[in-house]
Amino acid sequence: MDKTDIIPVNALSDNEVIHRVLLGEKELFAVLVRRHNQRLYRIGLAIINDDSEIEDVMQTAYVKAYENLSKFNFKSSFSTWLIRILINESLLRVRRRGRSIHLEDEVIENEFYHQHRVSAETPLSKTMNTELKDILEDSIRRLPEKFRTVFIMREIEGMNVAETRECLDITEANVKVRLNRAKALLRESLSNFYKKEDLLAFHLDRCDRVLQNVMSRI
Repeated sequence: MDKTDIIPVNALSDNEVIHRVLLGEKELFAVLVRRHNQRLYRIGLAIINDDSEIEDVMQTAYVKAYENLSKFNFKSSFSTWLIRILINESLLRVRRRGRSIHLEDEVIENEFYHQHRVSAETPLSKTMNTELKDILEDSIRRLPEKFRTVFIMREIEGMNVAETRECLDITEANVKVRLNRAKALLRESLSNFYKKEDLLAFHLDRCDRVLQNVMSRI
């Protein structure tokens, strides 16, 4: 029987899992993959904004985390450390496309309003349904990268300001400013209408696929 089948996963902290992986229980890395898939999917997608690439980016991040697991010093949370790896890999992927994502906030905001203006004459229904979910996800994915990433980390993933600051290597003030700007851009289409647990969901079949590919590569 696979060891992960008899271990009460919810009873193990990330650090406990890491210690056991470092002691040779390689198969327990699967616990970390399943535990962090949803968060990595959302944050990675916020940066690269391409669903066709996200699984490959996640897998690469997991493999790099595994290969460098002995360097994890347990001073920060594993989640923060892993997200930093994912962010670096996502940014590298974006740069390979030859596209800069370091425009000034004001320029990005103006471009968003110009390209994705929402008509005030078509108010959204208050009923959360499939069509609305698609609209909300599309609105989030159309946000400029720097605002989209902070919005997803803070509002959808529930990460606090300190965690977000550490992952993105920006000041806490910048975290707050970017979140406020993201909310301002989304207010007309998102206010009172989204359920964070339903947005940008990483479904089980994709979770299984990423897990299988990661474990085959380590």
